[in-house]
Amino acid sequence: MVDRPEMQRRIFPTPQPIMRPSAPGAPAKAQGTPQKFDALLQAELAQIRFSKHATERLQSRQINLQPQDLLRLSQAVDQAASKGARDSLIMMNQAAFIVNVPNRTVVTAVDGGSLKQNVFTNIDSAVILD
Repeated sequence: MVDRPEMQRRIFPTPQPIMRPSAPGAPAKAQGTPQKFDALLQAELAQIRFSKHATERLQSRQINLQPQDLLRLSQAVDQAASKGARDSLIMMNQAAFIVNVPNRTVVTAVDGGSLKQNVFTNIDSAVILD
């Protein structure tokens, strides 16, 4: 029997991860990564988003939101979510916002002048802030 090199099976060792020592007193990367990711994920989920329609309404109706307004809006969405709301009317600063609570997305916005004689449909809750 003739040994043919092309018929020989080559076996390679399985690569092992390289373990590098960390500085004394420093936490291991593997332990910190999930916590950082979780914190970033929670921060992203806490953000309020605006649909294209809502952004257009904010501009056309000259509704200006400051960072503290966004924080209050986010807290109102948290309150609505804790009660199981899906689509909520949030009234704040003489303006109304319709928010899809699970997606944390403002669907539309109405200024104070347009609030009178307006009917809001397809909502299951309201949060009124002063």
